[in-house]
Amino acid sequence: MSGLTVSVSPHIHDKSTTSRIMLDVIIALVPAFIASVLIFGARAAVVTCACVASCVLFEWVFAKVTKRQNTIGDYSAVITGILLAFNLPVTIPIWQAVFGSAVAIILVKQLFGGLGKNFANPAITARIVMFLAFSVTMTNWSTPYETTSIWIYPIDGVAGATPLALMKRDELEALPSLWQMFIGVRGGCIGETSNLALLIGGVYLMFRKVITWHTPLTYIAVVAGFSMALGLDPMYHMFAGGLFIGAIFMATDYVTTPQTNFGRIVFGLGAGLFTVIFRVYSSYPEGVSFAILLMNILTPYINKLTERIPLGAVKDK
Repeated sequence: MSGLTVSVSPHIHDKSTTSRIMLDVIIALVPAFIASVLIFGARAAVVTCACVASCVLFEWVFAKVTKRQNTIGDYSAVITGILLAFNLPVTIPIWQAVFGSAVAIILVKQLFGGLGKNFANPAITARIVMFLAFSVTMTNWSTPYETTSIWIYPIDGVAGATPLALMKRDELEALPSLWQMFIGVRGGCIGETSNLALLIGGVYLMFRKVITWHTPLTYIAVVAGFSMALGLDPMYHMFAGGLFIGAIFMATDYVTTPQTNFGRIVFGLGAGLFTVIFRVYSSYPEGVSFAILLMNILTPYINKLTERIPLGAVKDK
């Protein structure tokens, strides 16, 4: 018995680190980044690099000014920059993209204590702030880049407006085909158009066990089912907006989404319902960002209601 080592829990150790998980997310976003450059041209890369560089810079400067530990090595600022850029039009002025990066890193993340303490997804919150502050440039959609023919599909007739905006205006004849929307040949934000590329990234994250199926699958299924119940085309509502980037990369954030599997299903259910409600009944054609932000706010309550009580423990009142 003298050879036994007694220590406090946890007794299960894992090789995963924050930086390793973040690197996996970055790798998963690479297909969407490549697709964005092929679809919208080199400026998609410029906007993405500007957001990433400014997010990292703001995080470094904030740590220096407040004399906190420098956390740029965990790559979370890089992911925030990529996701913010992917939620912006390719035509966005660079200074506005930098402003959005400041909102995401300083106001949403660092002022609440840094990674692990922010109440909402920084990229989503920054996008909503930018949408309210710069409504003209945030809705200035571009027609896909000419080299989209590399997808072996013609781009004739593809409108610069997003499919959701076209559906909102009942301009159904101008809608791209389902195949065009699946591969990304349509108007939209930089990283949201290619559902194919986003799915590849999602499969990679599930293979690496960075995310589980509970939130993405529930979210997408609820959007499809609820839109069909309202007499709408479920496939168009699945492929037309930012559902896939929201469900796979934003609604699965470790910090701002539930910790239990049942809680993740509840999160996906709520996000799906809110997304369709906003799309159909609000003045905005898209509702993914607003839906996820609302569910971020509800996450502490979902965690409380779905927490698992250890055997013999007494639940707090």
